[in-house]
Parts: sequence; C-alpha cells; structure tokens
Amino acid sequence: MEEPPALAVSALNKTFGSGFEALRDIDLEVSRGEIFGLLGPNGAGKTTLISIICGLVNASSGWVRVNGHDNVAAFRAARADVGLVPQELTTDAFETVWATVSFTRGLFGKPLDPAHIEKVLRDLALWEKRNSRIMMLSGGMKRRLLIAKALAHEPRVLFLDEPTAGVDVDLRQDMWQLVRTLRESGVTIVLTTHYIEEAELMADRVGVINRGELVLVEDKGELMRRFGGKRLTLYMPEPLESLPAGLDATGDLQLAADGYELIYTYDQDGQGRDIAALLTELSQAGIRFTDLHTEQSSLEDIFVSLVREKQ
Repeated sequence: MEEPPALAVSALNKTFGSGFEALRDIDLEVSRGEIFGLLGPNGAGKTTLISIICGLVNASSGWVRVNGHDNVAAFRAARADVGLVPQELTTDAFETVWATVSFTRGLFGKPLDPAHIEKVLRDLALWEKRNSRIMMLSGGMKRRLLIAKALAHEPRVLFLDEPTAGVDVDLRQDMWQLVRTLRESGVTIVLTTHYIEEAELMADRVGVINRGELVLVEDKGELMRRFGGKRLTLYMPEPLESLPAGLDATGDLQLAADGYELIYTYDQDGQGRDIAALLTELSQAGIRFTDLHTEQSSLEDIFVSLVREKQ
C-alpha cells in the first residue's frame, strides 16, 4: 500500500468573521522528506494556512491530512506529527530552557526522554543555557528555543514560519544546517520566508501564495527553467543611436544607457538566436564592444513578476 503524502490539503477556504477571505480553494501536496518553500507578500495568507494545518485555526471548508491523518477527525494523531516554529516566542519567561522544552514534549503525550532533549539542545547550541531562565536569553537564543520546542516531540513534519527574520548570520547558517540534517533523517520541512535566496538555496519545490490564492506550485528547477530569463549585456566604446535594420527582427535586442549598452534577452533554455551567431552579426554590422556581462533571473525576480501578474 502506497504511503500517503506528508501533507495533503484540498479545497481549503478560510473566511474570518469580518468577511475577510484569507484563503481561497487551496490544493497542495507535500511529499515525505521534501523541503517546500511557501513564498508570498505580507498578508498573502501564509501564516493562516500554516495555522490551519497545525490545528490552531479552523478552516471554513476543505480538509487537511498530515501523514494520512485528518487534522479534524484525527486531530491528536495529526497534531502529534507536526512541529511548528512560530514567529514569536510565547512562554513563561521565568521557566528554564530545559523545563520548557521538556514540558512541550509532555504536552504531546510523549514519555520523558532526557537524551532526546539533550540532543536537541546541543544541536541548537542551547546546552550551555539549559538551566537559564528564558527572560535571560538573547534574541537569537530565544529563536533557537522556539525550534527546540518544536522538535521536542519528534515531529515528522516541521513548519518554519519566517524562521530567520531578524536573526544574525551565524544563527541563520546554523538553522539551515539543522534543516538539512532533519531532512536527511526523513523529516518534511515547510518554510515560509522573506529571504527568497534561502528558498532558492534550500527548497526542492516552491509555492507562491498571493491574496489567499496559491498562484503556482512548481519544482524549483522547473520554475527557474520556465520563468527564468538570461540577459547578455554588451558594453560599447561608442554609443549607437539605433540598431541596424534587420538586426532586431525578433525583438530580443534593445539599446540602453544612452546607446552605450546593447542588451540581448533570452530564456533559460537558451531558446532564441545563438549567441556566437549574434556576435558575428554585430561584427558584420560594424558594431564593436569592449566588454560583456551575463546574468540570469533569480527566484526573487520570478516571484515578483508572478505576484505582479496577479495584482
């Protein structure tokens, strides 16, 4: 029998009492052991979607299953498989690090396991702070504590909601190393982030949500291939007033910087005229250049264009 996906969401809608439609017809599947990046501008519905999946907010309609467990009909089983790293720490400031992480494990009905708690704290560089009260921790240490609490009950699906917003570079690097280690152990990761370069670096697939709608879900490589573009810029010693007749028959060439730059745009697959042939055409037309530069669209460029299309 085929295993169910780590996460399945179908026809999910959420309308708040005020009439605000936060989510509209969300369908999503996330495979076991996958890192899925959920991207969207502020207010797009990212946190609402995660809150519904984790059982913190009720959906208006539709359903969610975590490892095959319906998160309403089998709430305890579904919730036990989920770990959530929220954006803010809400816990008793007078508790110690060890006590709050151990208590969180107990909330999920898990037996005491000091060895597991120790491993989590060591992995997050919190072991030396295990007896410190939460109010004595720095901002970075509190963020590490959020992750430790989420991992206390050994979840199989981990949600990271803006995990590196406002943290220092060292913590960010530590966190992504931890994410890689968790994925290697079979944990499925769903992350929302404003740092799109992190999604580009870490995620296997990417979903873009905007105004409550899941605009696109795509394998990251395929997304870059389909929507990414490349650009070749040629720098000329003398400005061109216009392109020679016939040179820009396909509309992929344009002048910039008052005629000192010639820009050739082509897609990620290299579809379009051959660059060597283009350079030969330019030479035959008497156009000389002193330097050239190539660049390609980043995931951020693609994200911005997709969101703009849906405005």
